[in-house]
Parts: sequence; structure tokens; C-alpha cells
Amino acid sequence: MEKIQLKPFYWNGKDWIGVSVQYHQSVLIKKVSGIKWNSGLRCWYLPCDRKSYELLKQVVDGNFELDIALLKSYLQQRKVMLVEHPQKINRLTMQMMIQHSLNQANLDALTAYKNLLTLKGYSLNTIKNYTNELHQLLRLLGDHSINELKKEHIMSYLLWLLEKKGCSETKVHMAVNAIKFYFEQVMGRGKEFYDLPRPKKPWKLPAILAEEEVVTMIKSIVNIKHRTMIMTGYSAGLRVSEIINLKISNIDSKRMMIHVQNGKGKKDRMVPLSKRLLEILRIYFKAYQPKEYLFEGQAGGQYSARSLQEVLQAAKLRSRINKVGSIHMLRHSYATHLMDAGTDIRFIQDLLGHNSIRTTMRYTHVTNKQIAKIGSPLDKLDW
Repeated sequence: MEKIQLKPFYWNGKDWIGVSVQYHQSVLIKKVSGIKWNSGLRCWYLPCDRKSYELLKQVVDGNFELDIALLKSYLQQRKVMLVEHPQKINRLTMQMMIQHSLNQANLDALTAYKNLLTLKGYSLNTIKNYTNELHQLLRLLGDHSINELKKEHIMSYLLWLLEKKGCSETKVHMAVNAIKFYFEQVMGRGKEFYDLPRPKKPWKLPAILAEEEVVTMIKSIVNIKHRTMIMTGYSAGLRVSEIINLKISNIDSKRMMIHVQNGKGKKDRMVPLSKRLLEILRIYFKAYQPKEYLFEGQAGGQYSARSLQEVLQAAKLRSRINKVGSIHMLRHSYATHLMDAGTDIRFIQDLLGHNSIRTTMRYTHVTNKQIAKIGSPLDKLDW
């Protein structure tokens, strides 16, 4: 029986099922509900979902055989790799899964890995980062199983990341954490992989906005929703995930508090609600009338973290602020400005949700409260 090959492909921001057919097969394929022709790729295509596949199968059944090997391999990997809902895919991730398909042993390993991370209650962001790191190693192995690797193999891989790929020390630290979790937690090989070497991390001070820059940046944002999101992040020192996860019920205007739920480490905390923020929140609420999340996307549901980062970058560009930084820069600025104002570092630790005071102490290196008093010996020279 003649075959029709199904291939996954990326187009227009989504993944699709490509249907490769001969000319005489097209007559039958046209009868599939929802199928379209892509003139650039010279193939028929359908949405990459179960419903579309079943419709195609019903039409060709008994006439042609569907070759689904490539599609099946991709879908198995996509199921493990995508942790966000609704599922989103980008071109590079899809190409990586197609070009470096995992063998069954490594696919099973990645599945068990993700399942254990989920069972242990790790955040979606951690699951995504760890899964990506392990997948990067797995796709280099070809037909070899990860379970065949020894400690020296892992050390060679880490060295390759540093020297050949030019990865940062932070990136390699993430890889070490991800690999250790697999061998120690999934495989139970703790003794062998407990002491993997780690490159020394560089000590970098956080990028801080001056108070005047914060004001200029906020004033440059015309869109009321965008302005309110940025003001919320700065006013309470929130992470990007904490901003988009805020729900309407988390704003307590009676007690003038914001209830941050499931922050980093799945910890809750309370932070003061700014009076100025409350004023703009009321204006924003009347204009947009969100239903559940405080900040929702155009199609409902929580606002996209990527879109929020783009809002900040656009505001920096309009304000001619050249400092490199993301939404987290607002959090750094919040902590530093509190410290500049003389707020006790223990209070700042609680407001930021830090486990250790050592994490909060980094802001003592960027505060100008005491440093400005010292001055420079150049100013004391007698000219």
C-alpha cells in the first residue's frame, strides 16, 4: 500500500502537521476537513493536534498508509519538553526536537525526570530550565543511553560547555544542578555524582535604576495597563512571575497590603500596598475589568511574562536608559532605594522573600547612602 508521510513543521508561530503526497493522492487529501495548501513549502498541512490527525486518518484509511514515525517522535518529545499551558512552541525548540530526536531510552529518562520534578513540587520555571538542560545533554548522545554515562563523561561535557560552547558560569551551574538531579534523585546514584566540580561564579553587582530614571520611565508609558504593571513591580519589589501571577483577591485595600502567593520556593509573603499604586490600580480596573488575574492578556488568562519584559524594554528605550536589565532590575532598584532610605536590612529581607540575609546583603554594595558620605580624595586636594 502506498504511503503518505506526515512531518511536523513550524510556520506562522505554530507547529503543524505537514502532509507529503504525490499528485494523484491530492484528490483524496483535499477532502480532509480543515486541510490547507502551503505554496511555499509545497505541501498540505493541518493543525498539530489529535482531532486533525483523526480526520486525516478517516479519509485515507483503506486507500493509503500513514507514515507517522517523524510526527510520533516529535509529539513524544513535545509532551515532555513543554511545561506551560496552553502549550507554546518556538522555531528553535521545534527544530532541535526534530533534528536531534531522542532514542526511546533517553526519552523515557526525560519523561521520568520531568515527572519527578513535578511530583516534588518544583516551579514551572525550574521544571522548564532543568528539562531544557538535561535535554541538551541527551540530544548529544545519539543511540547511547544517559544511564551508560560515568562521572568522567559528565565532567567532559561540562568542560565542553565552558570551552567550546562559551557558556557562562551561571549556565554551567544550572547544567550541574540539572544533571545532579537526574543521577541522584531519579537514578539514586548519589555517591558517584555528589561532588561534580563547579566553575567559580563571577561576583556581579545588580543593575540599579536611579529614582529619577524610574520616574522618567513610568511617565513614558502611555498604556494604562503597562504603566500599572511596571509600577506594581517597582512598588513592591516583585519578580516577573509574581507580577503576572497576582490575582484581584491578592490586593487588600483595607489593610493596604499585597498578598504575594507562591513566590520563589513556593513561599507566601505580605508587602505594603502603595497609596499611589492603589490609585492607578482603581483607574486601570475600571478601564480593563479583569476577571481573575490582576493583569490579563487579550484572550484572558494571566499576562505573558515575555510581553511584560518587552513593556519594560520599550519604556527604557523611550527614556534613553542604557542600563542592561529586565523586570528584575525594578526589584533590585526597590531594595536599593529602601536601603538608601535607611530601612533595616532585616525588613528588606522579609519584603523580598529571601531565605538568607546573605542574599539581601548584596544591596549594601550598591547603596549610595554611606558611600556618598565618604567622597573622593580628589575633592580634598588643594588646587
